[in-house]
Amino acid sequence: MIVPSIDIVAGRAVQLVGGETLAIEAGDPFPILERFSRVGEVAVIDIDAARGEGSNAPLIEEMASLARVRVGGGIRDVDTALSWLDAGAERIIVGTAASPEFLDALPRERVIVALDARESRVVTHGWRVDAGLDLLEGIRELRDLCGGFLVTFVEKEGRMGGTDMDLARAVVEAAGDTRVTVAGGVTTAEEIDALDRIGADAQVGMALYSGTLDLADAFAAPLASDRPDGLWPTVVVDEGGAALGLAWSSRESLRQAIDTGRGVYQSRSRGLWVKGETSGASQELLTVSADCDRDSLRFVVRQHGTGFCHLHTRTCWGEDTGIGRLARRLADIVADPPPGSHTARLAGDPDLLAAKLIEEAGELAAATDPDDVAGEAADLIYFALAKAAASGVRLADIEAVLDRRAKRVRRRAMKRKDTP
Repeated sequence: MIVPSIDIVAGRAVQLVGGETLAIEAGDPFPILERFSRVGEVAVIDIDAARGEGSNAPLIEEMASLARVRVGGGIRDVDTALSWLDAGAERIIVGTAASPEFLDALPRERVIVALDARESRVVTHGWRVDAGLDLLEGIRELRDLCGGFLVTFVEKEGRMGGTDMDLARAVVEAAGDTRVTVAGGVTTAEEIDALDRIGADAQVGMALYSGTLDLADAFAAPLASDRPDGLWPTVVVDEGGAALGLAWSSRESLRQAIDTGRGVYQSRSRGLWVKGETSGASQELLTVSADCDRDSLRFVVRQHGTGFCHLHTRTCWGEDTGIGRLARRLADIVADPPPGSHTARLAGDPDLLAAKLIEEAGELAAATDPDDVAGEAADLIYFALAKAAASGVRLADIEAVLDRRAKRVRRRAMKRKDTP
């Protein structure tokens, strides 16, 4: 699959030829991140840090809080590596520092080793120094210590001349079960498909920025369909992963969805349709992903209005239940308070809400019987979500914080606040 790339110099997105010559100054990286992240992980490279000429860390930390990113550039010690993992990076990309001792100190599955090669020889120091190591030998030495490789074919990078498929096959074979991402020269959807077929991803920058390669075409390149009409079944889920319904996608509907960030599908009877265009129950497309067989899709959407179903329910299987439904109900009450609503009263009386939160937390802490624990936990969750709704915080925002915290490698000591 495709891994779009954003290179950062002085807070701006750029594309360089050969890692040195500025070819494209793309400006603010955040709109680019929003679009690229619709197709999965995005590689974000701090060129200044890689060169030892500064850092874009605060900006990239914000990017890591908004999307699934692989962070690279200037990661030369374990503390820096751990800091990026704790900051929410899905993975880190480590270059010349990637010794066995360095890698042993990090969680293997979240580390990608970057090897830059010119004519199958590993090069360092801005691609100017031969490291005295054969590329395939380097891969075999480190493949059991990392979760992936990023292999850049230097002579191809930024030159829009196509990648080296023969060398890519050799790299994948040398890497064994460790996933390979190839960078350098990838310009067509056909190349992305070919790389995917041999078990490699394609990190692409220049071709996307220059308009030579369309993002949706790049994502769709490895997809397959056994249907005569070529459509892909598309499972539509909300931000919490709850299934809303099943739809169908075509190349055109997928292109429009990725380009516009909306729920766009292909009806088998009515053609192209944009969800909510007439009903008002619109969708924001957050991400699209392919399954392991590349023959079905999953759309993660932010659903607005009554829901996904044409029968005006949240899902095509009826109304949903649980915490997600409660959170939306509380948000609706805060937005349009009905007469006599206890939730509306709580939202309008911060002191009362604070007192109830403290009260319910104490009752949960004191509960021991399983039924009592369940009941008190339900009470506390209700008041916590009422606080969130009153503050304009969605359940998805809370879940995003929990997901980021789950990525931390280093944990703070657990102790009471009233202890030294």
